[in-house]
Amino acid sequence: MTKRSLLAMAAGTAGLMAAPSVLAQDSGLHGTVDQGNIQPLPIAIDITSPADAQGNSLGAQISKVVAADLERSGYFKPIDPNAFIDHELDVKVMPNFDHWRTINAQYLSNGQVRTDADGRLAVDFQLWDVFGTKDPKDVLISQTMTAAPENWRRVAHKIADLIYEKLTGQDGYFDTRIVFVAESGKRGARVKRLAIMDQDGFGASYLTDGSLKVMTPRFSADSQLVAYMALSADSARIYIFNLETGRQESVGEVKGMAFAPRFSPDGSKLAFSVSQAGATNIYVMDLSSKRTARLTSGAAINTSPSFSPDGSQIAFTSDRGGSPQIYLMGADGGNVRRITFGGGIYSTPVFSPKGDLIAFTKQSGGRFSIGVMKPDGSGEKLLTSSYLEEGPTWAPNGRYIMFFREPPGGSPSLWMVEAGGRIERPVPYTGGASDPAWSPLSK
Repeated sequence: MTKRSLLAMAAGTAGLMAAPSVLAQDSGLHGTVDQGNIQPLPIAIDITSPADAQGNSLGAQISKVVAADLERSGYFKPIDPNAFIDHELDVKVMPNFDHWRTINAQYLSNGQVRTDADGRLAVDFQLWDVFGTKDPKDVLISQTMTAAPENWRRVAHKIADLIYEKLTGQDGYFDTRIVFVAESGKRGARVKRLAIMDQDGFGASYLTDGSLKVMTPRFSADSQLVAYMALSADSARIYIFNLETGRQESVGEVKGMAFAPRFSPDGSKLAFSVSQAGATNIYVMDLSSKRTARLTSGAAINTSPSFSPDGSQIAFTSDRGGSPQIYLMGADGGNVRRITFGGGIYSTPVFSPKGDLIAFTKQSGGRFSIGVMKPDGSGEKLLTSSYLEEGPTWAPNGRYIMFFREPPGGSPSLWMVEAGGRIERPVPYTGGASDPAWSPLSK
């Protein structure tokens, strides 16, 4: 195992699929989400606004963000605006679809940006089936988004979510954030700070100052709290950071080194590992009463707990059988059973938001892989493989997995893969980054 993997095990860092979901019947996307034969859907995005004194158009910027979101999903192929025959479309007038068919657009989303009387940004936008529309009543989406002017990117992400949902039949995921560990400096002396950004890599900011090395940040269900581990020369403690107030506090008085935190689905409890007297066991703390219960026992290393979406089960990593493998147990610690038997070392299990799959890290043959399996351990499928990659986290719609990858002698970076393995792309963040956690959908 690599040095990072040994630390991950000690500190809790990081076949056939489940029945596929059929895409929306009117989407023009044929097949299923998990099949590899879907052709990206040609779509034109044309949201307009008057240019400012510098010649910049907010509408063009919103269009660019919407197009980038849809393109990264793997299901859409946005058409270059330079190919458009028509420009500055009026949302009150039905488009001339012959002009959009000419450039092979299958769908068109047009819109206009304006400012309300109270100074708020408003975007009127529509979605049309270029080949199927015969009447203005056939419009697929006609909606107005409003926000404070500085939140125009969130408006763009919400528009992308609505288009994605309408044309794929899946929940959107673009209006979300990623909390992660921003890494800088040379190997062996890296500064590791808690950071947060939009899912498309924009607006990254630091939440901690780098005086302590942080690891394994995790969102609460309401996206307001982040639990993480802070490592110093002689201790490991868990903190909870409130994103709304900026306050943070340590989690209770736990004897030993505490790490690998994970919130329960309802946010009332926190599961984590504690290393003490040569053993590492999983505990659950009630965050209201601060009462703590131990769920595992013995001399093994038990870590990386992850609740099922209904809170009834916990997946975790344990080396009780001789090597790190994935186990399931009841939320009370009972009914423990091993679910991985595919050879190699398994770690960092995490339930999908729907509970139909568990993502994991597997080390075998000198390489690391990110994979998925059913909760009973069947249907194992490896999605990606490289020199070193770890720490899977699910998009809130259960269709994508983000993780971090580190090349030999290089810095870690964030990547995303579709749950069926059809697409694999880097996350557009240029700095060193590891241990991502995907937020639920923003409210």
